[in-house]
Amino acid sequence: MRPAARKPSPAAHWCLIVLAVTACYFITGQIGIQWAIVREQISPLWPAAGVALAVPMLLGPRYWPGIALGALLTNIALGPSLLAVLAISAGNTLGPLLGYYVMRRRGFRTRLDGLPDVVLLVVVGAIGGTAISAVVGTGALVLEGALVPGEFWTTALVWWTGDAMGVLTLTPLLLLAPRFRLPNRVPFARWAEASALGVCVLGTSLLASTTPPKLFIVFPVLVWAALRFRQAGALLCSLCVCAFTIFAAARGLGPYGPYALAPRMLLVQAFDATVGMTALVLSTIVLQRDRATAEIADAWRQVTEMVDLIAPRQSMRSAMTNQRKSDDRAG
Repeated sequence: MRPAARKPSPAAHWCLIVLAVTACYFITGQIGIQWAIVREQISPLWPAAGVALAVPMLLGPRYWPGIALGALLTNIALGPSLLAVLAISAGNTLGPLLGYYVMRRRGFRTRLDGLPDVVLLVVVGAIGGTAISAVVGTGALVLEGALVPGEFWTTALVWWTGDAMGVLTLTPLLLLAPRFRLPNRVPFARWAEASALGVCVLGTSLLASTTPPKLFIVFPVLVWAALRFRQAGALLCSLCVCAFTIFAAARGLGPYGPYALAPRMLLVQAFDATVGMTALVLSTIVLQRDRATAEIADAWRQVTEMVDLIAPRQSMRSAMTNQRKSDDRAG
């Protein structure tokens, strides 16, 4: 007989997960750097912030060293000094953890099947926790002389909105990932509809981000995705729209070209936040409607089964009562 494979010790298991979290943060951080517009370090879309908030929600807060190590590896090549990098990494770790603890105390559920959960994710996760990272990181750059004090608020704004968009677009998808299952026996019409939706979202995203003023054309596609493909479809479409928009804004294309950096970021992030919240809120409302419909159908089924069980007995009782009355009259 072959000896049974030994399971890794708890310490080894913890280390493996920490290394996996580090790799995920580093990879998404490298993606975010491709859009950097301030010091080749600060991006209007920072997907790593979405990973940092999802890790304690899905795996637990004890894996925070993976976030810290990932942030350190991402920023150490960008500088400006080791002390500043340590401060930035601390802010990138502290912000998501504080957001997680506040959301957990307020009863946040990772299933995202209710509007209170969506509100907590937006207000606490995407707005509150990311503000800590932005202020700490920008302050470290100013103290180290990498930024002049007059650039603090503009840089902090880009940093904050970039982290917020990373949370708003990526964290919900990561929270949905453990429940994802490959569909079985999907009709061809469903695949055709999904393909048509993908083509439409790519086309409208490209048109909206490069041709003013056509930003509004993406919203019918988001409504289509939310109604027909629920949260997964709506959030993927939202991520696509936001990526195209930020790419255009970072390069001054389309409707964002005439504006300076701060107004441009306010414009693009207001639009992207509207897109992300529309997709998340509408798809959650549709999910709640589906759940309520299923509960009503289940209750109706139970009532029908009870009626089916009671009806024969009631019929027999009525027949016996009628027979007794007939006998009494005959007697």
